[in-house]
Amino acid sequence: MNNSIWRKKPMHMFEQDMQKSELKRVLGKWSLTAIGIGAIIGGGVFVLTGTAAHYHAGPALALSFVIAGIGCIFAALCYAEFAAMLPVEGSAYAYAYGTVGELFAWIIGWGLILEYAMGAMTVAVSWSGYFNKLLHLFGLHLPENLTNDPVTFGGAAVNLPALIIVWFVTWILVKGIKEAASANNLIVVLKVAVILFVIIMGAFYIDVANWTPFIPEETLVEHESGEMLPAYGWGGIISGASAIFFAYIGFDAVSTQAGEAINPKKDMPFAIIASLLICTVLYIAVSLVLTGMMNYKDITGDALKAPVAFAFDQAGQPWAVFIITAAATAGLLSVMLVMMLGQTRVFLGMAKDGLLPKFFAEVHPTFKTPYKSTILVGAVVSLVAGFTPISLLGDMTSFGTLFAFTMVCLAVWILRFRDPNRDRPFKVSGLNIIAPLGILVNTFLILNLGRTAQIFAIAWLLFGLVVYFLYGRPRSLLNTRE
Repeated sequence: MNNSIWRKKPMHMFEQDMQKSELKRVLGKWSLTAIGIGAIIGGGVFVLTGTAAHYHAGPALALSFVIAGIGCIFAALCYAEFAAMLPVEGSAYAYAYGTVGELFAWIIGWGLILEYAMGAMTVAVSWSGYFNKLLHLFGLHLPENLTNDPVTFGGAAVNLPALIIVWFVTWILVKGIKEAASANNLIVVLKVAVILFVIIMGAFYIDVANWTPFIPEETLVEHESGEMLPAYGWGGIISGASAIFFAYIGFDAVSTQAGEAINPKKDMPFAIIASLLICTVLYIAVSLVLTGMMNYKDITGDALKAPVAFAFDQAGQPWAVFIITAAATAGLLSVMLVMMLGQTRVFLGMAKDGLLPKFFAEVHPTFKTPYKSTILVGAVVSLVAGFTPISLLGDMTSFGTLFAFTMVCLAVWILRFRDPNRDRPFKVSGLNIIAPLGILVNTFLILNLGRTAQIFAIAWLLFGLVVYFLYGRPRSLLNTRE
């Protein structure tokens, strides 16, 4: 028995878990790609573009998306190599367990729990906001005490739309992965269609003068907090890349579906890279249309909250506002679905290894889904989303994701030296350059997150260490199976 915190899960144990998996293998490469697109494209493209253009990059926002996309592709390539080599539930957690060691795996798994939980909560509250805007377009208004949390409202209140949508998503996930994938595929098709609509229709209203100069001179800009901070120039383009990075989060959720992929060794690398590249192209196009339709200096006030819709309204096309608002509502639904789906699969992988209670690994006899953990996740996410004012969750979600990205780049790099002869169905060329660049870029982005979010995330990771040493380590299956 090996009690070291650096003990690694042998590859043959991963293979045994794959053979004994009770999950249905029903996801093809396009369903996996749709899961990635569904997680990546959400409200971010309709919201973050305005903030990044006005406060950071100006018309050069497209370059910010290019830089952020390049940073993500380093991690995506490392994810793809691992996903093909080790196609099991648990994503980055499983990859680290087989290479770096149990303690690192636990920390990554705990970080992923933070990412997916906070992401789902944030998206649920954002979805409620878009849903209410949609109702307003039809002249319908819900009471404020049913659309806000108690703190924001200043009395007894519940964000009922957020609470209801979480339970609706939970019901879909309990019913089965095929049903969840079908719902996600439908939403993704709708979402991409509307984004293409924005790009094509918006192109007719572009004023080239709004792109001049394309890279404005660096200057100081007053933020909503009242602070005067540097913006524009190449420094603004870089800070813009950090600001819009949250819009890229999600492609890693593909790797949590290995247990349900029909041909994970071939399809998962394809889906991870394809979803990221597709979304990067769409983001660049939307940013060019937005900054071409209206001057970046005019993206203020309400325009910051819904810049794309505001641009069409300003262009005298109010009918497009309805389409865009409806698309954002649908888009956030698919993001929430994938976030909650990913979290339950991370729980499943950790529970199978004995690091979490078996409760999280119990699969429904009919639906073949981890229904107990899905219901628990739904309960926690709905309660927080329904009764708590959500702030800074974007940064905390980014922390969990960037931390996982960094560790995956490190783990796949280490494994190239420790086990160079292992079969790699997808092998990244130039890994000795790509992995270090991924580590540096992601660490740089972590250091540029908000201080409050950093403190909260570190506290969460420290709490996780307590749970590991008191529960996970003594009950690890490696205690009895080595």
